[in-house]
Amino acid sequence: MQKEVTLRLSPYEAYHSENYNQIISKQLKIKSSDINKVAVLSKSIDARSKEVKVVVKANVFINENPETKNDFEFNIKNVSAKPEIIIIGAGPAGLFAALRLIELGLKPVIIERGKNVKERRKDIAAINKEHIVDSDSNYCFGEGGAGTFSDGKLYTRSKKRGSVKRILALLEFFGADKNILIDAHPHIGTNKLPGIIVNIREAILEAGGEILYSSKLTDFIIENDVVKGVKINNNVKIYGKAVILATGHSASDIYYLLHKKNIAIELKPFAIGVRVEHPQNLIDSIQYHCEVRSEYLPAASYSLVNQINGRGVYSFCMCPGGFIVPSATHHEEIVVNGMSPSSRNSKFANSGMVVELREEDFAKESENGPLSGLAFREKIEKMAWLNSGSGQTAPAQRIVDFVDGKLSADLPETSYQPGIVSSPLHFWLPEIIGTRLRQALKLFNNKMRGYLTNEAVMLGVESRTSSPVRIPRDKESLEHVQIKGLYPAGEGAGYAGGIVSSAIDGERCAEKVAEKIKK
Repeated sequence: MQKEVTLRLSPYEAYHSENYNQIISKQLKIKSSDINKVAVLSKSIDARSKEVKVVVKANVFINENPETKNDFEFNIKNVSAKPEIIIIGAGPAGLFAALRLIELGLKPVIIERGKNVKERRKDIAAINKEHIVDSDSNYCFGEGGAGTFSDGKLYTRSKKRGSVKRILALLEFFGADKNILIDAHPHIGTNKLPGIIVNIREAILEAGGEILYSSKLTDFIIENDVVKGVKINNNVKIYGKAVILATGHSASDIYYLLHKKNIAIELKPFAIGVRVEHPQNLIDSIQYHCEVRSEYLPAASYSLVNQINGRGVYSFCMCPGGFIVPSATHHEEIVVNGMSPSSRNSKFANSGMVVELREEDFAKESENGPLSGLAFREKIEKMAWLNSGSGQTAPAQRIVDFVDGKLSADLPETSYQPGIVSSPLHFWLPEIIGTRLRQALKLFNNKMRGYLTNEAVMLGVESRTSSPVRIPRDKESLEHVQIKGLYPAGEGAGYAGGIVSSAIDGERCAEKVAEKIKK
């Protein structure tokens, strides 16, 4: 017999899983010896009351042995002689599209503007230490996309579009910890993601797929509104049966290229703000109602949202035990993002704090049409750079000083390696953003007492939350509404937000490509 149970455990009890049998036997009023196996289905933390609990859901096998079988296995086929499908971008959407194409018997040819993981590390080090930004190899561009050196959060609400379990199972198959299959908010960690990306790469190559690095898309080859191939690095032509466009939300040059060629694109709402950093022990004390966090609890996180003057203001990509990184893709701009290692053991907690923006907010950029949101984003990133001092040093301000409209006389320690400089963010951030941030921070302090403190610092700007452009596609075929054979995918196309939803969208596009080719 199998029975699903829900346990509300202390952090200590939840950590020591060897005692689950005894706890469950008491709850079900059965003998401990009758329990053959406890299969944990999910874990989550309930910190709403002073006594923090860990909620564990499990499937209990009572006087019954579970079947021993692999829940998932990736079937690598040799596709070296199969029809070639071009994939632009080796981020989550592109890589998972490639894996799905292989399963469906088609050959992926991935075109990536950046470098492989190993070479990319050198360029990322140059950003942090020397403030040198390679526009094609950075935190956003390169093998694995923005996901490779990111926090590795795997939580998504995109459950209706595809199988989240399948994506998590694939990640576990390629090297992620098995806990991602049961944690309520699964997380891999920036230190482990590169190895997983390398394993995925090797699987694609072993199957006969191709990956071209340092290969930048510079044009589409289109005949009678049908894409036949692409041009890379301005001179090399590559042909394929279809093109999956999975470039990520930072590839602004692709949006300009599409617009120049009169290929339909649309303005899309997005969000811009700052990244706020607190001492992790302060967030722990607020969330866990304690002076010192239990060794059996993870670094505490938070999620905050409020409506201010008709716009949502919310925390984004909260990174407990993490650090802030420079995510610019060009020299004369400042963009910040956050991430955590798998252990989440940094003494800092950071989160984006962003304001929702809509079409009417870009009135001054209206002459840019569907690119007006992109023009707005670029202007703010340039403004941050002009207020940064030099290089990738980020403009910063203590958050109480920001609310009070006061320049910070000094700044606290930060995890941001390129360094920070005191700047009046309250003065130069656009009013539609700054005014709402000030009001929201006060309200957030009502939800998390102690959140609004000058121990915390904000860095500008957090501007790459999602794409400011959507590339329209047919709802059924997922092809571009105008150009046949072109399949916009993932975050850059405006259809995903994060690793898992991007991977799901990449797979969906691969499936639609296979359907069309095999008709």
